[in-house]
Amino acid sequence: MSARTTIDRSSRDREASEAFEDIISVFCSTTDSEDMKALFDDLFTSSEIGDMITRWLLMADLYKGRPQREIAESRNLSLCKITRGSRMLKKEGGFMRRLLSSRYDDHTHI
Repeated sequence: MSARTTIDRSSRDREASEAFEDIISVFCSTTDSEDMKALFDDLFTSSEIGDMITRWLLMADLYKGRPQREIAESRNLSLCKITRGSRMLKKEGGFMRRLLSSRYDDHTHI
């Protein structure tokens, strides 16, 4: 790899990192649900929003203790995607685990 390629990649990585931080800042500052819906409609395709909704439902299913094979069949998901979600919930102090715990505190926690 040439020095030029390394510099270009580094510059793109830095730009992407700054853009990610900017996106997070915009999400954090958007407190109105209608504004957030409009932002999502502008930023994401219907398919991408559908993927986020499916991921959200998957995480809730896992947290509630629904069997992975049942989730795979009913949500038409691969076991790989479900396993990734399961690993996220097993992270000690993980954000999704804390978030779902606050929403579904009447269920057995992982």
